[in-house]
Amino acid sequence: MRDVVRRSLSLGVLLALAGCSLAPEYSRPTAGPLPDAFKGASNPEGWTIAAPKDEAARGPWWTAYSDPVLDRLEGRLNADNPDLAIALARVDASQAFLEQLGAAQQPQAGVSASPTRDRQSGRRPLRGANQPNEYDTRTFAFSTGYELDLWGRIRNEVATGRAQTQAAEADLASARLSLQAELADLYIKLRGYDVQAQIVQDSLKAFGEGQQITQNRMDGGVSSGLDVARANAQLADAQAQATELRVQRALTEHAIAALIGESASTFSLPPQKAAVPLPKIPLGVPSTLLERRPDIAAAERRAFAANAAIGVARAAFYPDVSLSAAFGFQDVGHGRLLSATNQFWSLGPLASFNLFDGGLRRGREAEARAEFASASAQYRHVVLHAFQQVEDNLTLLQELGRESEQEGAAAEAAKQSQTLATNRYNEGVVSYLEVVTAQTAALQAERTAERVHTRQLQASVDLIRALGGGWDGELRLSRTDSPVTRKPATPNAP
Repeated sequence: MRDVVRRSLSLGVLLALAGCSLAPEYSRPTAGPLPDAFKGASNPEGWTIAAPKDEAARGPWWTAYSDPVLDRLEGRLNADNPDLAIALARVDASQAFLEQLGAAQQPQAGVSASPTRDRQSGRRPLRGANQPNEYDTRTFAFSTGYELDLWGRIRNEVATGRAQTQAAEADLASARLSLQAELADLYIKLRGYDVQAQIVQDSLKAFGEGQQITQNRMDGGVSSGLDVARANAQLADAQAQATELRVQRALTEHAIAALIGESASTFSLPPQKAAVPLPKIPLGVPSTLLERRPDIAAAERRAFAANAAIGVARAAFYPDVSLSAAFGFQDVGHGRLLSATNQFWSLGPLASFNLFDGGLRRGREAEARAEFASASAQYRHVVLHAFQQVEDNLTLLQELGRESEQEGAAAEAAKQSQTLATNRYNEGVVSYLEVVTAQTAALQAERTAERVHTRQLQASVDLIRALGGGWDGELRLSRTDSPVTRKPATPNAP
């Protein structure tokens, strides 16, 4: 009865220790004092401080721009972009490594068979007088082993691997969002070039007509060669502007082709005269949208992984204990191998402890704590940078909206000035210099207005990216056939 009680108590102690973890109790790193609202928002009511929640739904946000061509391009990017394929492969590799770590929590078992022909030395110590020099040995054995994770080393390694896998998953979402935004940005830029090209083409038509008029007037002795020279210079400069726009458009088109996984030599987008409309993005979007930024989620998961790694380092100060068992048969090649007389077995625990390592374990623990401090600082950096990006783009959207209205008014005034100057020139009141000046100013004003509109659209894309993506629909972080199971992160303290 004493033996039963003693063994029961020992088993109870081992089970209690098996639930122990030497990792410090984890709490999400703080990012310092954060505002309750964005300074650039028009409606700050109902704001909360952000915390990572990258599983929240993010939809096909680019549909807010109401452009079917952009919709098709984004679909091709999600399917064929090589950078996304690389990020997805890293997620798969991380999941495979997590499976390897989890295998250490299970018993290991194996079967071995070894039929050999042996020769022993004639001078072998303690050799019997009747032992033959050569003999056969046949061995068949089953063995199993299990490491008792008394100090939580294996559990913390698994927790570290799980957090790193989730961080890789968030990296995939971050890469996807970044590439989607880059494609939208390039597409908006390309359509801006299309609109500017149409403006220049319209001006070229007017400049060509003006050049012909001045040439006719000079032939009739009404105008001087100076007017013709000015008209020719103006026409040539506008032609150069058209050429430069074609170059920039081609380079942008090539960049889009690379993003969607197609050769630039075979890809083309026909020009489109209509400008991309500016979507209605609510500037009072709750700050909880920052919870869905995948880079914040990745930084937080890496901070947790670094905290769990401290537990792994601390477990090295305690002995490793494992259980092993073996059962099999062995003979020297005579008779039946699988007989009772040929049985052998072994059963028992194994404990090992390093008495002296010259400070190796202390150094590893200090390194793990430093890694956690670095990961915590990185989390704070990512969060603060996220707030900066949102504020930057909120400010850009508001100020560029005002600038767009101002540039639109300037372009309208420049057109009126061009009409008046042309009429006055035809009446012989002013020289052609005033016509050239007014036409040049009108062309530049229209192009500037379009550039401001393009910048405003790009700022809207950057704002959506800064907020972690759109807020309708669903955007998965990885393939549905290889999900990462989210388990309670923090092991129990001892």
